[in-house]
Amino acid sequence: MKVLAILYNGFNAAVKEPRLLGTVENKLGIDKWLASRGHEFIGTFCAVSSDKEGPNSDFEKHLVDAEVVITTPFHPGYLTRELMEKAKNLKICITAGVGSDHIDLNAAVDHKIQVLEVTGSNVVSVAEHVVMNILTLVRNFVPAHEMIERGDWQVSDIARNAFDLEGKVVGTIGAGRIGYRVLQRLVPFDCKEHLYYDYAKLPVEREQAIKARRVEDIEEFVSQCDVVTVNAPLHEGTRGLINEKLLSKFKPGAWLVNTARGAICDTDAVAAALTSGQLRGYAGDVWNVQPAPKDHPWRTMKNPLGGGNGMTPHYSGTTLDAQARYAAGTKSILENYFEGREQEPANVIVGHDGQR
Repeated sequence: MKVLAILYNGFNAAVKEPRLLGTVENKLGIDKWLASRGHEFIGTFCAVSSDKEGPNSDFEKHLVDAEVVITTPFHPGYLTRELMEKAKNLKICITAGVGSDHIDLNAAVDHKIQVLEVTGSNVVSVAEHVVMNILTLVRNFVPAHEMIERGDWQVSDIARNAFDLEGKVVGTIGAGRIGYRVLQRLVPFDCKEHLYYDYAKLPVEREQAIKARRVEDIEEFVSQCDVVTVNAPLHEGTRGLINEKLLSKFKPGAWLVNTARGAICDTDAVAAALTSGQLRGYAGDVWNVQPAPKDHPWRTMKNPLGGGNGMTPHYSGTTLDAQARYAAGTKSILENYFEGREQEPANVIVGHDGQR
């Protein structure tokens, strides 16, 4: 059995910090465990690589005869229909983390390839990152820090675009595991109101616990929010959801945070809205292509006052605590697969019968 893991290179950081489990160097902490099972699975082979682009990449070369593929949302191996058709032995794809949009799920159904992820492994980590992003934007933190690094000191240049979160309207697109926790963590900030946009209404007691009100129309929703945070999965209904038209319905000068998936937001429309001042700020750590190209507009875009950019590489869901959770979850999924046991239902995206 051949197990292929596409992870990212941690280099010296991973050597010095063994808890960086999502790296090529530390192999999710499962390499020795896999080797120890060699007597049960003759020829078990674990190839770990970060080389994932193009026909000559390690990903495509090893995929041809791999039975198990493990990848992460942070350095994803994009598994297309074309690649699945070449992978004759492929039986199961595991996302070490949450979010399997780098896999063509319809093709997985057609080929009866299981797709699983470690549901819930990153929810606390991402929710905390969202709150940090909101405060970073609202308080105009990044330009303030950059001013100090430059050796300057002009408080008025920072304070002119800094606000309190108290008294603001904050809304989440998606009120699931992460969106709910974001609003939960914002309760002590005494926001004016918490709103949520979701296809499903929360039970009344859960709404009351986070002081939230559902708005069913998305244009009406964004028009009421000072802060909008995206906490929804990427699928056909959310791809490009935040586009030029919807951004025109935002409150002028609103802040937007996206730690869900980059492709939910139209890249050029967001950059244009920030440059014009329609958005006062945009923050998050997800990109439509990862790693993001060096010339990606989200790297350098600014609002008219020279701030408003809170972008980071995709790391919100891969803190050391989250890595411990998704590495343990990956091992558990593999154990169930090896032993022929049923998987945890919450982890199943495409089941062994090819059903989503």
